[in-house]
Amino acid sequence: MKIISLFNNKGGVGKTTLAYHLSHCLSEMGRKVLMIDLDPQCNLTICGLEDEAIQKIWAEEDPFIDDFQASKDRVGVVTFEDINSRSRTIHYLLKSTEEGAGDLETLPPPVVITESLHLIPGRLSMHMFEDKIAERWNGIYRGDPLAIRTVTKIRSLAEEYSKQNNYDFIIMDTSPSLGILNKVIISTVDGFLIPCLPDMFSLYGIRNIGDYLTRWKREFDTIYSLISNEKRANFPSNFVRFLGFTIYNAKKYTNGNGSNWDLAQAHYDYAIKIPVTIEEHIQKDVREHLTGEMLKNPIGKTSIMHSHNTFPNVTQKYKQPMWNIPNLMTLEPDDISTIRGNRNQYEATKDKYISFTIDFLERINTLD
Repeated sequence: MKIISLFNNKGGVGKTTLAYHLSHCLSEMGRKVLMIDLDPQCNLTICGLEDEAIQKIWAEEDPFIDDFQASKDRVGVVTFEDINSRSRTIHYLLKSTEEGAGDLETLPPPVVITESLHLIPGRLSMHMFEDKIAERWNGIYRGDPLAIRTVTKIRSLAEEYSKQNNYDFIIMDTSPSLGILNKVIISTVDGFLIPCLPDMFSLYGIRNIGDYLTRWKREFDTIYSLISNEKRANFPSNFVRFLGFTIYNAKKYTNGNGSNWDLAQAHYDYAIKIPVTIEEHIQKDVREHLTGEMLKNPIGKTSIMHSHNTFPNVTQKYKQPMWNIPNLMTLEPDDISTIRGNRNQYEATKDKYISFTIDFLERINTLD
């Protein structure tokens, strides 16, 4: 089982669209996948669940987010077991650790999207857990058990769910922040990839990510040198490793500009700087497992590079990957002619994501 995150310091780069469609594609190619929405904006949750379902989950656990232990005591054992037997958000799962209480005896089931694709929804209140990480961070250097439990809880939850459900991949969606929550997430997963736009801001985003990764690795190396081997076992054996980049929403141009990525010149000028920026700013020991070819090319090369136009918005609306949408019987009357009139373009996205996923899996193999 591999735990993978998608991350960029810049928003609007197609991160959630990629996480959602990569997860679907992996599941359709025979892997079992759990998506965890760790972005407080909850876009991955919105892609996977109807608004009414999200509201129902949130409303039922609101008292527990306010005060987990008091709410558990108030409702009693039978009612709590009933609430806990239904799918819950990631913040609910983290809340007992946030309050310093005991772990849940039974993990709530994830939301079943398909038989081989599951979801743990996000929640707007994740800033509360982030605040608790910050409050307890210095305790890790002293080997404080609660501090270590807090910092490693997201990964340990992923591992517990994997043991129960035999996942091949856990895909974590994150916010664009470089704050302490993402420091913990990114530093304790197995690998991460960077979705990019072909623009100046993505280049600066990669520089920021590289600078912060260097700091984060230095901090975790210091922590590992100070704590016992027994406590070190709570952390992954390796610091996170880089899997590559993608380019999203780039304008296609095939009339010859010397680019094997078929990009319009303005986008190409920025896109070719991405591998150079990665080599300059993402430290070698985080990326040295990748071949030179993997480092200089986007994952899947041009397969998902060019604009999806409004397709991601339709994905959010109908809670399905792009390639499934034209065949839905639930299309609204106003959408039918537009969507089915573009059936070929919608359905062609599947082959593109398969190509992307095959390259992704080759890079995953370099982690072993």
